[in-house]
Amino acid sequence: VQLQASGGGLVQAGGSLRLSCAAFGFNLDSYGIGWYRQAPGKEREAVSCVSSSDGSTYYVDSVKGRFTISRDSAKNTLNLQMNNLNPEDTAVYTCAAGRWLDTYGASCREGYGMDYWGKGTLVTVSS
Repeated sequence: VQLQASGGGLVQAGGSLRLSCAAFGFNLDSYGIGWYRQAPGKEREAVSCVSSSDGSTYYVDSVKGRFTISRDSAKNTLNLQMNNLNPEDTAVYTCAAGRWLDTYGASCREGYGMDYWGKGTLVTVSS
């Protein structure tokens, strides 16, 4: 049972990347998913979350209008489309799955109670 995050890389400011979070050994549709990032010298922050119960989503203010979280049930994967990237988006991004994730609460914002965490994928945005 594991989560695998992928899709990171080097991109110029204004460019786009799509991160994927693939689940192995369990049905991702039954779990809420959060994407988190940690930049050097900074604390981890929740970028985006999606609930499994009502489909509600959360985006941190700095990515609203630029990032979109979506499920691909056929591939048991969740994607994070990131457009109009800027250097402040540079960080290690990781995904986590929690059966009881609440997009309005600490389980999303802080990653509390997550059942599985993937390894990070590095996103570097050059100016």
